[in-house]
Amino acid sequence: MFAVVRTGGKQYRVAADDQIVVEKLDGEAGSKVTLEDVLLVSDGGALKDAGKVKVMAEIVAQNRGDKVIIFKKRRRHNYRRKNGHRQYQTVLKILSIA
Repeated sequence: MFAVVRTGGKQYRVAADDQIVVEKLDGEAGSKVTLEDVLLVSDGGALKDAGKVKVMAEIVAQNRGDKVIIFKKRRRHNYRRKNGHRQYQTVLKILSIA
């Protein structure tokens, strides 16, 4: 059994005992989170309506992703800008799909 959930503007295919990395969610490590924006549920080949389905998850860690370097340059104008960014992330462990 798996479900497709939407969080942080992205969609994730999840099943029980999966670990996924999503955009930052509020909460401490060890707390429970309910993902209510379920788009699709599949139970062994048959697709079900995801109207009242909720996905329960536990926060494993709050961390930051890899650094992304932003480099802007305009040739022949002596214009160079270098900037970096690290996105905040939350690691979730899927407990159940109900």
